[in-house]
Amino acid sequence: MLTKALNPSHLLESLRNTRPQTKRNLKNYIKVFLGLDIPDKTICQEHNTPLDYLWHAFSSDFKNNHSTQYAHLSAVASAKAERSTSIINADCIVWANRAGGKTELAAVATLLDCIFKPSCQIRILAGSGEQSMRMYEYFLNFLRNGFAQYLQTPARKEKCTFENGSAVEVLNQSATSIRGWHIHKLRCDEVELFTNDVLNAAKFTTQTKNGILAAMEVISTMHRPYGQMQKLVSDAQKNNTPIFKWCIFETIEKCKNRSCSQCPLWNDCRAKAKNAAGYLKIDDVITQMKRSSRAGFESEMLCLRPSLENAVFSEFDPDIHVKPLDYNPSLPLFRSIDFGFVNPFVCLWLQTDDNGTVRIIDEYIKSRVTINIHAKEIIDRTPCPQENVTATFCDPAGAAANDVTGTSAVKELKNLGIKLRYRRSSILQGIELIRRAIKDGSRQSKLIISPKCTKLIEALRCYHYPETSGNPTELPLKDGIYDHPIDALRYFFINQKEEKIKSRRY
Repeated sequence: MLTKALNPSHLLESLRNTRPQTKRNLKNYIKVFLGLDIPDKTICQEHNTPLDYLWHAFSSDFKNNHSTQYAHLSAVASAKAERSTSIINADCIVWANRAGGKTELAAVATLLDCIFKPSCQIRILAGSGEQSMRMYEYFLNFLRNGFAQYLQTPARKEKCTFENGSAVEVLNQSATSIRGWHIHKLRCDEVELFTNDVLNAAKFTTQTKNGILAAMEVISTMHRPYGQMQKLVSDAQKNNTPIFKWCIFETIEKCKNRSCSQCPLWNDCRAKAKNAAGYLKIDDVITQMKRSSRAGFESEMLCLRPSLENAVFSEFDPDIHVKPLDYNPSLPLFRSIDFGFVNPFVCLWLQTDDNGTVRIIDEYIKSRVTINIHAKEIIDRTPCPQENVTATFCDPAGAAANDVTGTSAVKELKNLGIKLRYRRSSILQGIELIRRAIKDGSRQSKLIISPKCTKLIEALRCYHYPETSGNPTELPLKDGIYDHPIDALRYFFINQKEEKIKSRRY
């Protein structure tokens, strides 16, 4: 006996209520019910696709899909991540280009959570109230595609609830409004604009319960080498938090009938767009490239690196200046110290070769321990006897007597076997000497840093000028993070320059 065919509208509603089981099903579901064709082709090496992020955000709460949490990583990194994570969560970072669909994709993920994860509590937090409302407006527009029927009550200006107990709400950009929440999902858009207080408060809001995993999703371009995204990406790499990264070539339209040799994008594209499957118009991308600085285009659209326009050492390049180094007993050894207690105490070990190249072989950076502990660490880590150290330089302020102890850091270290030398100078004088070592007027570099010096490398990338709408300043920002390793490096260059002059006199 023949069965009666399903009414097309009934079939459509049946499919609407069917949870996508695979990444391909998810792409098709979004295309049919939301009218969006999510790019799913990886074009650049080590990049992801927008669909990769959506699949992670959607599938991580379903037991049979937990293994997809680290699918974007290499096999070795994936295994390491799973071993090192005792409690699986759905945290992730999305680092993508401007106009890369980040906000709209997060709104799609929010709708899917509400429909297919009963009682899921989601909050939207962005770098500004306007940006938060933009994501929420995308979400409201998606509801109009046949999903409003699932609402418990009509959607309100900043909140809506569903019959299955799920809810979405927009949070204000303040630490006070964030504290006290215990929710499943927090979507942080344009986190580069977050203040430290707001970001720190946001980190404690998510909680796994009722079978739904906690997830803090951080979404942004990376504007500055010293900004929130740079710090979060660096931490994510240490903690094996998934990072989903894409650029214009994962989101640009397929290139057809264009001459590569005549195309302004050729130097960046190299025919990548011939294989693309996105939505950004090529002519729009070319126009934006011509409007912007090269640094801005590389950071905002290519996601190569954060913009260095406000960095003090914009010529510093880890690919050039960071190389494996070992102690060479035939070269003089120097140490350079910046004092601190709450702020970090820094010691660098440096050597110079016959060509004048400065080789930084090690670093020691630690806070909140006493000077005797620092002294022991410095002596233990010095790769030669103390009498063979050519000189140890330091901050001149270390010679001042402490109001509590009545002695100075310089005298304390001397009593512990470390003799120090210092010379007063301006900050700008030391910065110029570092710049000259990074790249001189003939574009030659005379600075090499061991990969072991992770904090110094980060400081050279992130040391920056204050962002101010008033009169600009020539002095870099004293942020208590990046300035201390740079100060130690300054003292070396200032004093080593004087050392050379004295040698010539004798």
